[in-house]
Amino acid sequence: MGERILIVGTYDTKDDELSYIASVIRAQGGAALSMDVSVLGEASRPADWSKHDVAAAGGGSIAEAIAAEDENTAMQLMARGAAALASRLHAEGRFDGVLVLGGSMGTDLALDLCAALPVGVPKYIVSTVSFSPMIPPERLAADVQMILWAGGLYGLNPVCKAALSQAAGAVLGAARAVEPPRHDRPMIGMTSFGKTVLRYMVALKPELERRGYEVAVFHATGMGGRAFENLAEQGAFAAVMDFAPQEVSNHLFGSAITAGPSRMTAAGRAGVPQMIAPGCYDLVDVVGWHPAPEAFRDTPSHAHNRLLSSYLLNADQRRQVAQAIGAKLSQATAPVTLFLPRHGCNEWDRSGGPLSDPAALYAFCDEMRAAIPATADLVELDAHINDAAFSEAVLARFDRWIAEGVVPPGRP
Repeated sequence: MGERILIVGTYDTKDDELSYIASVIRAQGGAALSMDVSVLGEASRPADWSKHDVAAAGGGSIAEAIAAEDENTAMQLMARGAAALASRLHAEGRFDGVLVLGGSMGTDLALDLCAALPVGVPKYIVSTVSFSPMIPPERLAADVQMILWAGGLYGLNPVCKAALSQAAGAVLGAARAVEPPRHDRPMIGMTSFGKTVLRYMVALKPELERRGYEVAVFHATGMGGRAFENLAEQGAFAAVMDFAPQEVSNHLFGSAITAGPSRMTAAGRAGVPQMIAPGCYDLVDVVGWHPAPEAFRDTPSHAHNRLLSSYLLNADQRRQVAQAIGAKLSQATAPVTLFLPRHGCNEWDRSGGPLSDPAALYAFCDEMRAAIPATADLVELDAHINDAAFSEAVLARFDRWIAEGVVPPGRP
């Protein structure tokens, strides 16, 4: 038997589309399993896991869902059940990849189901609202894939089949090719931006690998930070080096480029040791093709590309960022060290640089000293974040953590 793909959807209204996906998967040598998340209607043929199985896994019943007389309440029950059932089935080794089909209701359910599965399980959401701004970043699983279900609101047609057949091939191919994460060596989760603005990862990654650790570097542009938080919550990291928490600033000042309100909290809640530095804290990234936000209309900025522009925060705004970071770190249940580079936190804010504002930098450092919780260590550096002295200080503290047993020893 080929790779087993779990196909999830409302078989009472989308039987033709779901059956078509199954036929494509079988034609390519895979096996298709079905999970019905309908509420009112009945599938034309029995599913491998019925709507009653799903509702029961969510702690309720179809009768209760119908009695609610509210489709949102009913679908949330089915979402809980689908997530719980899919998680259990995967733990039992029953399927190799999942494809969930739906409109806005089905996508709501799909987000919960995919978030319940570990990284490395191919998970595809085929949706009429794929890539929509109505999908909050904090609900996206770290490795979820989305495909727009073009022409798919009702019934099969040539446009719809083109999308569905590609989705079927994509999830089957992923199940065949995936290399799930191995845990031979402890992993360090790190956040950063590209080398034009932050450079510490160039020095830190090989040194940490030499010590026997894997290093995963996340691009902190909203989705990257969300994946970082998702994995930290799952306990995937032995420690984190969260040196680019700019998404905290983005969210604080209303940017659409956000990792959600819980950014910089998952590691602390999960008891993962944290090293923190305020890389790019002084900038708010906004969508480059949107009009400049009113609050930043007369603010110095940097147009990174056509997708992204960065606006400079003033002293009062930077004090707010320091307070937000301090509040988030106060929730930590494991050791925290905050590195504070007093000469600046991105390449553009060096003395004489295009976004340099020494007075605002001083204000941030002053507020950060006051805001850091008593449970965290503060390491002030007479250096810039991109100087060798920063990376050397990080490695010195990390080596101390190894010696003290704060982080597990690396493996060759």
